[in-house]
Amino acid sequence: MSPQRIDINTDICIGAGQCALTAPDVFTQDDDGFSQVLPGREDGKGSPLLREAARACPVAAISIREE
Repeated sequence: MSPQRIDINTDICIGAGQCALTAPDVFTQDDDGFSQVLPGREDGKGSPLLREAARACPVAAISIREE
């Protein structure tokens, strides 16, 4: 598997929380309710639901880049 990087576009995130519900081992919500990647999980390695969590975002705020 190629190295990857998770990016959350905080300008369009609405804090729906679908990412945290789908892949709680990678995503959480900050104090304001917006999505963020858990520290040390920026590569999403080992999470079988990472891409499903990105697809679950209702505003497509999550992108996964192959590096």
